[in-house]
Amino acid sequence: MDLCRRRAGEALIRLFSAATQVGAIVSLFGMFQGQGPNGFGHETTADEVLEGVDLSGRCYLVTGCNSGLGLETLSALTKRGARVMAVARTAEKAGIACAAASPKGEAVPFVCEMSDPTSVRECIDTVRRDGRVLAGIVANAGVMALPKHTMVRGVETQLFCNHVAHFMLVTGLLDQLVAGEGRVVVVSSRAHERTWPEGIRLDDLGAVREYSPWQAYGQSKLANILFVRSLATRLGAGQSTNALHPGVVGTNIARHLGALTSTAFQSIGTALFAKTPEQGAATQTYLAAHPQGGEYSGGYWVDCNPATPSAHAQDDALAEALWERTTELVRNL
Repeated sequence: MDLCRRRAGEALIRLFSAATQVGAIVSLFGMFQGQGPNGFGHETTADEVLEGVDLSGRCYLVTGCNSGLGLETLSALTKRGARVMAVARTAEKAGIACAAASPKGEAVPFVCEMSDPTSVRECIDTVRRDGRVLAGIVANAGVMALPKHTMVRGVETQLFCNHVAHFMLVTGLLDQLVAGEGRVVVVSSRAHERTWPEGIRLDDLGAVREYSPWQAYGQSKLANILFVRSLATRLGAGQSTNALHPGVVGTNIARHLGALTSTAFQSIGTALFAKTPEQGAATQTYLAAHPQGGEYSGGYWVDCNPATPSAHAQDDALAEALWERTTELVRNL
């Protein structure tokens, strides 16, 4: 019976995989989505949001640059002449990403293993020694739905990699942001709505009491939005920070779901309602580098336009409590 179910699942995946190979990938959901107030929408690509924009002389830092949304963001920025600090888990991965970037700009490899606080601090030190001011930081790297419960320094791994590590990186580089216009962009997810009932379990950040791959992931994505909400009150005049849901994108982030489920996520999801990586990277690219992308701060964006997150994500008291708790964690790492 298990073999029959597996074969049926594989056949369904092959069917949808074939569908996605016919011409440009257009999701069924995307066909019915219009454009937002700023003229961009669900099917807009990262290249399209920067059409006509000159980023010469500007420097950006992008984490998770070696695949998926990070690679597309790196590509879009360098095509417009930007210098990008391309951050990946290893020097090899960062180097490969840089080699694929547009020669119109400049891509420089940096190493940061988000599950290792020592590596995060070393990355901060390396960026600071480079001495460039940053027009923007794009906190893009992440892990999703880890099947087994693990922790990093007493913090559940998804929460550490997706939130704590980026909190360390961003706060460690705030004085490198361009005064009056520097931007911090944090990739969250609509999955933030599917967290624990209390939103953030401040008394159990290690998820020792209970572990669910998806609720733990949802908590980490809620933490991304709450981080931005608090950070917005601490930035200088003219600087901005925003979180976003990139859409459902068949990228390497699904690698922990298992071979069959990961393939279904990338094939069936794309055919029905997901975005291509080029489309998925549009919102973060817009917020990082479009002339109008820095006009708002402390918000949550979907399809390149402002959106309303969950009630937990609008809780200023929870945001401040998380900021203080994370600050304490980082101090003791």
